[in-house]
Order: sequence, then C-alpha cells, then structure tokens
Amino acid sequence: DEVDKLETKFISAWNNVKYSWVLKTKTYFSRNSPVLLLGKCYHFKYEGNVEEFRKGFISRIWLTHKEEFPQIEGSALTTDCAWSCTLRTGQMLLAQGLILHLLDSESWTSNTVKKFTASFEASLSGERELKTPTISLKETIGRYSDDHETQNEIYHRKIIPWFGDSPLALFGLHQLIEYGKKSGEKAGDWYGPAVVAHILRKAVEEARHPDLQGITIYVVQHCTVYSSEVTDKQCASMASDNTDDKAVIILVPVRLGGERNNADYLDFVKGILSLEYCVGIIGGKHKQSYCFAGFQDDTLIYMNPHYCQSFVDVSIKDFPLETFHCPSPKKMSFRKMDLSCTIGFYRQNVQDFKRASEEITKMLKISSKEKYPLFSFVNGHSRDHDFTSTTTNEEDLFSEDEKKRLKRFSTEEFVLL
Repeated sequence: DEVDKLETKFISAWNNVKYSWVLKTKTYFSRNSPVLLLGKCYHFKYEGNVEEFRKGFISRIWLTHKEEFPQIEGSALTTDCAWSCTLRTGQMLLAQGLILHLLDSESWTSNTVKKFTASFEASLSGERELKTPTISLKETIGRYSDDHETQNEIYHRKIIPWFGDSPLALFGLHQLIEYGKKSGEKAGDWYGPAVVAHILRKAVEEARHPDLQGITIYVVQHCTVYSSEVTDKQCASMASDNTDDKAVIILVPVRLGGERNNADYLDFVKGILSLEYCVGIIGGKHKQSYCFAGFQDDTLIYMNPHYCQSFVDVSIKDFPLETFHCPSPKKMSFRKMDLSCTIGFYRQNVQDFKRASEEITKMLKISSKEKYPLFSFVNGHSRDHDFTSTTTNEEDLFSEDEKKRLKRFSTEEFVLL
C-alpha cells in the first residue's frame, strides 16, 4: 500500500509538472478563420469576438483529476491521477448537457462568467493552490437583479456538487466507479468512451433528485439510433400527472475508421461540433482522453482533464468555483485523434429530437462519400430489426450483448495515463 501511495504521488507530481506547463502556454488562433465552440461561431478579426469566445469557453464545466479526496471504497485510492481521464471527460459531457437543460445558456455565457476571467488568469500565474477570492452565491445574486441570472447562479452551484469527489455525489467519481463495477471495471482501471457512456446512462437513471427527473440518457446500440426507443424514453414520466416530454442526452460510441483515423470523417466531426445542441465528444489521442468542444480549420479545441488539483469540498457553503472552469483552451490536429470516441447531443423534447435526427442524417449522408456512415437513424425499435433488446435489469449494468460489444471496443481503446 505504501509503495502504491508513493507511486501515485510521484505520478501526480509528474503530471502536474507536465500539464501545468501546458495550461500556462498560450494557444494560438488564426484571425482569418472562424472558430466554432459547441454551436457558436466566432471571428477573431471582429472586435469583441475574442473576449466572447473566452467567456464561452470558460463557462464550460471543467472536471479534472483530484487528490486527497475520500478513499474510494474497495481500494486505497484517494486520487484518480493517471487512470480516470475518460471518466472525467464523460463527466464534462454530462455537465454540459445539464447546463443546457437547467440554465439559460445565453445569459449564463454572456454575463455570469465575466467575474471569473480575471481571477482565473491570476491563479495561473501563482502556485497550484488557487488563491483567488471566493465569490459567494449571495454576493452574486446581489449583483444581478435579473431573475434569469439569479436562477443561473443557483443551478450553477447545484450542478457542480453533483460531480463532487465524494461517495454521495450523484455523478461523482465514487458513484461512477460503483456503476462500472457491474461491467467488471474497478478503481484504478482505465475506461473506454463506450463503457463510460453506459455508466453515465446508469447514473442518470438512478439519480432521484427532483431536478433530474425531466432528463434521461440514450446510448446508441449497433451504431444505430432507434428513434422509437429514444421517444419512448422521453415520454416515460416518473409522475403520472406529468405529461411533459423528457429531455434526452444521446451518446453515440463510434470509430473514426478501421486501423487508422479516417480523414473523410473530419467534416462530419466539425459539423457535429457546429451544432448548438452538441454537448461535446469524449475522445483523445494515444494515452490521453480529452473533451472536444470546438474547432478551427483542421484542429480540434478541447478541455484537458489531466491537471491534478486538490480536492474541493463542495458540501460547504460558497465553495470555490474556479477549480471547475478551465481558463486555457487547447488545440490538436484531427489527424492525432484516436479512433474510438463518443459523441453527445442534448434535445429538450420529442420534437427537438425529430428535427435533430433529420439534420444529422443529412450531415451523415454528405460526409459518408459513398461509404458507410458513422451511425444512422432508423424508425422503430432494435427488436424490430432482429437485434437483442437493450433493456437491462437492475442487477446488471450491461446486457450480455452490450458486454460483448464493449469488450470489442475496449480492446481497441487507448491506454489512459
């Protein structure tokens, strides 16, 4: 145990030397090409667009490795440094979906984030331990008279604790690992994007918080979105007197080619990240998982989970928010992107889903170039097409069919360090 602890501390220290330097280095963007960030377009040659992009990027919830958190049950681990980056990028994808679901995203991006910008830059010039002033909910509400702003701040401080690093956090690392055990994974293992998609689905299904009863997750099977299965989930209300559609986050595990990255899929990936209802892509490159949120030309913009930060107790009043928002966008070439990834979309109701399926189908047809598309939308249920039903019981996270498929995915995944 002592040897493991020393090894973990060494890896944590090395990662921080490596990734803190990366965080502090500047990322260069061309003024001559548009920048797309989860459906928003920015032209840096126009006044004010650089600042708007920075605020848009910082507003995304950033979830990184942590250390000195409560011990994970069944292990001696009090840090996830070096092994959980795909779980962290999955958390970021889900967090973005919840922002779209619960916040007025327009006013949240344009107003609330202003107060973070200066304190983030100050934190990067200092030590790892953030010295920035705490911004309280009461102080924030006092600044803004607008009801939307007040509501945004309340939900902002409600969403982040759901991802806290403690056993009780609904979507925290401890809970996700518990769900992963049912697929044979354990703390300290690496997780592929497809496995993480199913873990997130289970976590949302099991969440009993009142604010989460209006949202569900659908994980695509056989590279096919079965439209009736999605709408069934959206129309399945927890309360008999509630006739509203549920919102849905659709997670699509795909491979961008056979043995190597297929450049033909670049336009499709860019098209997906141009959609305002895209919540990101869980992907990465060899040995590293990132959360992709945008692009410029042929480079992808991402949030990096590998920077190891100190545990934040989100149960205390006015916990510091700065740790959960990334000040530094990073870019990498599409050619370096690993083959396996999971794409995420958010749709608010059944009609929104139907419009999205039509729009994405057109994109798939244009990008396939007479080859098989990455995935497709089909009317009906999987059982109508001679596939095994995707229903799982409470005793098992995955069906036997899913386990076989995920095993195939996992053997192809990148090793996460």
